[in-house]
Amino acid sequence: MANKLLALAVTATLAMGVSACSPSPDPEQEASDRTVTLALSTEKNPFFLQVRYGAQAKANELGLDLNVVDAGDDPAVQERQLAEAEAQSKVVIVNPTDSDEVRGSVEKLNEKGVPVITLDRAVNGGEVAAHISSDNVEGGREAAGELAKSIREQGEVIVLTGLEGSSSSEDRLAGFQEKIASYPKIRVVAVEAADFERSTAREVVQQLLAAHPDVAGIFAENDEMALGAVEALGERAGKDVKVIGFDGTEEGVRAVKNRQLIATVAQLSSELGARAVEEAGTILDGGTPDKEIATNVVVVTRDNIEKYRPL
Repeated sequence: MANKLLALAVTATLAMGVSACSPSPDPEQEASDRTVTLALSTEKNPFFLQVRYGAQAKANELGLDLNVVDAGDDPAVQERQLAEAEAQSKVVIVNPTDSDEVRGSVEKLNEKGVPVITLDRAVNGGEVAAHISSDNVEGGREAAGELAKSIREQGEVIVLTGLEGSSSSEDRLAGFQEKIASYPKIRVVAVEAADFERSTAREVVQQLLAAHPDVAGIFAENDEMALGAVEALGERAGKDVKVIGFDGTEEGVRAVKNRQLIATVAQLSSELGARAVEEAGTILDGGTPDKEIATNVVVVTRDNIEKYRPL
């Protein structure tokens, strides 16, 4: 699977170099029979860039026209983009900025007869043809177990959560809390939102350290927040305070190698994008996609880092 992921990313990177020069589609233009819109919450996060690369590689393979739009984590922007996608596309793949806010847009696409596939984050309403995600609950459990082991199953722990309303954030927290509760000598002293952003996480951790100077571990629901926590901790990161991230981005894996993070729970990001486009192709070919698709997660530590190093 790891080799497949790397191959997808390489192919897609080359494809992106060609497709980046293509003009943006005209919102008023009729969709071709093979046009698919991929509406991403943000491309600022390296994880979603890998999703895009995997999606583009699969689109090239299947002969689909992939229109990628970036909402910049703004629900209002995503709403406009999805309204435009009604005319542009035969299938829409959406990675919601907010699982609640996107509901109205999905319902409008339903009314227009445009099939919708959700990716990574679910939508709280409307009809979707398929939902593709990592097993975020299991990933949260894996993170809790790895963090507990690193702090010898005792001490204070901080949790940094993502965007409010994000189903992936909620699922990771649920899995983490379920598993961490099985360690009676570990106490979660703070659960704070840092919006999946590095700078926000740095500020949040700086504030929390003043209140909890003896913290032993930090679980961040993505690598960007984990790296923000590392910046706030300075030399304490990986020594006095163990930090674990989520996503398996290039920087996250590098931080594991450098002992700043104890681990990152890696999603197969390119595989997520590829599988979403593959299901879109199934719809365009008259088939019925799988309704729920959960891809595996892998805990990347220094012991297995060579197998899962992303590009």
